[in-house]
Amino acid sequence: MNTNSNVYTIIYASVMVIIVAFVLAFVSSSLKETQDLNVRLDTKKQILASLNIRDTKDVAAKYTEIVKDNLMQEDGTLVEVPAEDFSSEYNTQILDKKYHVFVCTLDGGTKYIFPVYGAGLWGPIWGYIALNSDKKSVFGVYFGNEGETPGLGAEISTLPFQERFDNKKVMKNGQVALGVQKNAPQDDYLVDGVSGGTITSKGVNSMLKACLSNYLPFLNK
Repeated sequence: MNTNSNVYTIIYASVMVIIVAFVLAFVSSSLKETQDLNVRLDTKKQILASLNIRDTKDVAAKYTEIVKDNLMQEDGTLVEVPAEDFSSEYNTQILDKKYHVFVCTLDGGTKYIFPVYGAGLWGPIWGYIALNSDKKSVFGVYFGNEGETPGLGAEISTLPFQERFDNKKVMKNGQVALGVQKNAPQDDYLVDGVSGGTITSKGVNSMLKACLSNYLPFLNK
């Protein structure tokens, strides 16, 4: 075959595309188990971060030691979820009305963690809210974001912003009162929003109200 012909060029290019596609598919398939493991590990790391555990060397072991996943039933009772059913999509499961509650044993006490999920300015935001055993006050939080502006809305993922939630009260007259407000006054329930990140702050506020309200049967129990 004439190597300078158009037919040869087309055949050669087609064969190379097929080979490259096959190699990429094989590599992706080979790495999928490792990738899934890393995603699950990152989810566990985020859950632990809401407990202010951010520097543990063995995330998986620490999670197994202190955290138990549960599903809230309609009457507010909890049913434990088998460890092998661990998911990396707890936040989005809220949309499917699967309300997970992580029951944690920490320093001899009990903490309850609730996944939350919402929208910021440029994309999804999510987080985990850890409450004290009385279910009335915040022990710690973790927030993540997919595409908020660095230095502005993305500040919700920083420790200084998250620490503003410590010891804030959650419930008032049986409803969720914990929230975020720009230039918030000194208040037991409100956290001051991110400077320059008004829409993201409103997104966090809406996320807290909407998601935590799903857990009223448990929070008021």
